[in-house]
Amino acid sequence: MQDLINKANVLMEALPYLKRFAGTTIVIKYGGHAMADEKLKESFARDVVLLKYIGLNPVIVHGGGPQINETLKKYGIVSEFVRGMRVTDAATMGVVEMVLVGQVNKEVVGLINRHGGRAVGLSGKDGELLLAEKMLQEVRQEDGSVEQVDIGFVGDVIHVNQALIDTLEQGKFIPVIAPVGVGAGGESYNINADVVAGRVAAALKAEKLILLTDVQGVKDKQGNLLTGISVGEMRRLISDESIVGGMIPKVECCADALAGGVKKAHIIDGRVEHAVLLEIFTDKGVGTEIVQ
Repeated sequence: MQDLINKANVLMEALPYLKRFAGTTIVIKYGGHAMADEKLKESFARDVVLLKYIGLNPVIVHGGGPQINETLKKYGIVSEFVRGMRVTDAATMGVVEMVLVGQVNKEVVGLINRHGGRAVGLSGKDGELLLAEKMLQEVRQEDGSVEQVDIGFVGDVIHVNQALIDTLEQGKFIPVIAPVGVGAGGESYNINADVVAGRVAAALKAEKLILLTDVQGVKDKQGNLLTGISVGEMRRLISDESIVGGMIPKVECCADALAGGVKKAHIIDGRVEHAVLLEIFTDKGVGTEIVQ
């Protein structure tokens, strides 16, 4: 009987959050270990379906770096990186689009649908969802100057067609977005999935932006998890090098989304089963919450 009571208590803990977030949009960047582990993949799909059934509007943006690497290797294409960004020539872009749109996107859609959802796969080309322009990577030279480097078909989002996502949400569908944008001339652009998630969240004025990662969240220099920080505190943590490496673009993405009208941003550990539900519907959460 106590086990049943404990389950009821869990539901009661979730009740205030269920009331608060009903009808709101939650943008989730799906990537990392959560996309590779079979148990976590099933867990994520069920979580997304549950969110939709209880009245939230989840919008999924997925990555696919490991899958792209594997396919490029099969084709004998060697990738180069500039400050963590993949140099994307025409041949590489063809593989990127094939993998993200034709393989990974359909796998995520199929997984959600198999668990009772109504997911629809999209790329930036569908309905001109993600209009993009070429992004030049900044590289600091030995003399301290900064050079703008052309890294090919790597883009930045300049406009999100929110009407398309609104239409799908109104039809009770779950949008699943591959991070491939379209330029003014119809050319494809490879875009960082965190950036796409942040721009989509800002365009939709989402209640939350959630980034699934392979770490617990943002930590201080002593390695302690910071469960909640402001954008100002985030800037200080970058300045004193508490936040370094790949975490910097993630927190910057969150800051941009918050500036664009998103209520809260979260960086959470996607290696934890049901991480999304734990972050949204429990008092403690499982990662770092960032607020304006």
